[in-house]
Formats: sequence, C-alpha cells, structure tokens
Amino acid sequence: MDMVSQHGLSPRSAPYLWRLFATAASFSLFGIGGVLLRVLVFPLLSLLPGDALTRRTRARAVVSWTFYKFVRFMYHSGVLTYEVEGIERLGRPGQMVIANHPSLIDVVVLIAFIRDANCVVKQSLWDNPSMRGPIRAAGFISNSGSMDMLDEAAGALQEGQTLVIFPEGTRTTPGHTPEFHRGAAAIAVRGARLVTPVVISVSPTTLTKAEPWYSIPSRRFHFRLRVGEDIDPQQFTAQAPLPIASRKLNDHLHQHFMKELATDERSAN
Repeated sequence: MDMVSQHGLSPRSAPYLWRLFATAASFSLFGIGGVLLRVLVFPLLSLLPGDALTRRTRARAVVSWTFYKFVRFMYHSGVLTYEVEGIERLGRPGQMVIANHPSLIDVVVLIAFIRDANCVVKQSLWDNPSMRGPIRAAGFISNSGSMDMLDEAAGALQEGQTLVIFPEGTRTTPGHTPEFHRGAAAIAVRGARLVTPVVISVSPTTLTKAEPWYSIPSRRFHFRLRVGEDIDPQQFTAQAPLPIASRKLNDHLHQHFMKELATDERSAN
C-alpha cells in the first residue's frame, strides 16, 4: 500500500490541557529514553557478538524502533496525527534522502520509518545528554561544515548506506521559504546513487524554530511526509564539473520543494 495514514481516526481532538500534558510527557519520555539507551541498552548490545558493521546495524535498528514507538506514543496520546506516503521507497543502498525541516521532530519521524539509515546531525547534538548515545552508537555524521564531513558523508553513500540530510541545516523559520545550503547537493554529486526528496508539512505549525515546546496549537497537529520521485545525480554530473553540478542540483531541489510546499499550503487552505 502506497500510503499509511493515521489522520482522522479520532473523531475530535483531545482537550487543550490534556494535549499540553501529553506534549510535556512526550518530551520527558524522549529525554529519559535517550539516556537509558546510552547508559543501559547500547552497552548491553555491545556485548553481543558481531563486527563493527553488525553493531552499527543493530544500533540503528534500535534507534529506528524507539523513534517509531515515540511517534506512536504522540499519536495515541493525542498530540498529533500523521500521514506518510511512499515510505517503502526509502532505505535503498546509496540513497540520499533530502528533506525540508519545518519542525523539531522531522528527523525522528524519518528515522522511525527507515530501519538502517545514516544521518547528518547538528554538531550540538553530539554533546546532548539525551541524543549523544543514539547518535554515536548509530554512527551518525556530525554537521561540522568541514570538507571532512562532506567526504565522510559521500563515503557513506559510496559504501551503500542510506543517508538522511536536511539541506537547511536548521528548522525553517515560520513564514519564510526554505533556504538550501549547497553542502547536501555537493555530497550527492560525489557519492549518491540516487537522490530522493521528501516533503514534510506540519499543520498547524508547531515545534518550529521560533516556538517553545509548550506553545502548542489549538488542535492536534497533522504531520505529513511525502516521498517524491527519485533524481539521478548523474544527469547533473555528466556534462559539468562537480561544483557546477552541485549548484544545479541544489537549484533543482529548491524549486521542487518550493512547488510541492506551495501545493500543500493550497490544499491545507
């Protein structure tokens, strides 16, 4: 089935105060869960037999499973509804998954539905008490902005890993259009077998860069994730040097997301 939907299963939204409590419980659960993974789960997993690749694959599966359970908790507690389209096309070897970044939980939802994915994450999260355990055990890549990071990310794709990246580098400012940095496209033309855009929309907007977690909307927010058509990076590299190819790919991706997000906004209205 091409679409999995949990939208509209509840006849009406939970009361505001309950959703505020459920949102607080969700963030608390996420923080405590991250610490438990770091101090208890991953040390135990490291005792199991297997080489470095096996341990990394095992850790990523655990992270994906826990993120999925977290999303389901937010759904069942009345915080959100969600809809994912085409998710079965994510997780292929050498695939770069490029997504816009409207909310705090974008990466959580994406990783929840990809069992074995690498991800470029913000440098600050490497020292976050809740996130550093899962990030390091899963072998995620720090977004330091250096050439070493670009080489590491391209190398992961060349090895056949799936790589998730947010070209904006941070959450979209409400009321502004996404601005893609060229780093993601530079990685893609150097190592990706295919590039797959994923358009994320959140309605009403919440958990944005400008809003604290407790500034919840008047009703459940709906999280929609749509997997777009694959892009072959070779169409940009065949007749142009890498710097020009990355610029053209970045422009192509930006136009794609602008068009799709405008369509989503018209549909929401």
